Amino acid sequence: MTRREVIIVATVLVVLALAQHGAHYLIFRDWHHLAIYGFGDIAFLPVEILVISLVVDRVLKERERQAVRQKMNMVIGTFFSALGQPLLKRMCMVLEDDTDVRSSLAIGPNWTTEQIRQARQSIPELRIKVRPMREDMEALRELLSENRQFLLGLLQNPVLLEDECFAELLWALTHLQEELAARGDLGDLPQSDVNHLIGDIRRVYQHLLREWLEYMAHLNENYPFLYSFQARTNPLRPDADVIVRE
Repeated sequence: MTRREVIIVATVLVVLALAQHGAHYLIFRDWHHLAIYGFGDIAFLPVEILVISLVVDRVLKERERQAVRQKMNMVIGTFFSALGQPLLKRMCMVLEDDTDVRSSLAIGPNWTTEQIRQARQSIPELRIKVRPMREDMEALRELLSENRQFLLGLLQNPVLLEDECFAELLWALTHLQEELAARGDLGDLPQSDVNHLIGDIRRVYQHLLREWLEYMAHLNENYPFLYSFQARTNPLRPDADVIVRE
């Protein structure tokens, strides 16, 4: 609401109040009654302001927060549809042993939101040992390079930056893409440089798993039909099958 609109609304309300009090006096001719209720209303005005400030303002802020979160989850869903899901599958290929990850995170259609959140809490305990094979890292480099503009576009989205955890994932992914793109032959690197890339890949994978599980919990709780599809096509499940079976 602009300043001019605020002034107009305030003027109309004040005039309306004066008109109603004037009509009351013209009908009943009782200034004493008007004074009693007028001062009574003024006495309760601080309490009314307090209620509006604490309660109404809080309700409005909560609604605004939910609206922002809703928009955020829509953009996060776009990320996982376009890049997140293929990246989850590709990242498994750079692990020395993906048995622990797959067995712990084989989310299925019958999982509850609580089970998904428990799986998210177990991520720090998972064995994520990266296998620095040339062909796997080159495939990862190609996937990230193809989606560089997509990642940069997400980083420019102010809604996503409200979510610090997801923003950290985007920064980690962008950094890994730049590190891989800046190198030539990934099969001819000193061990010190390979160890550096391994650390970057592990960081990305941990962030990716956490955000993916948080997103899956959101879908399970709020959009069961979307969750069903994501769970049936879970890239961490060896028996993933999009076909709905009894």
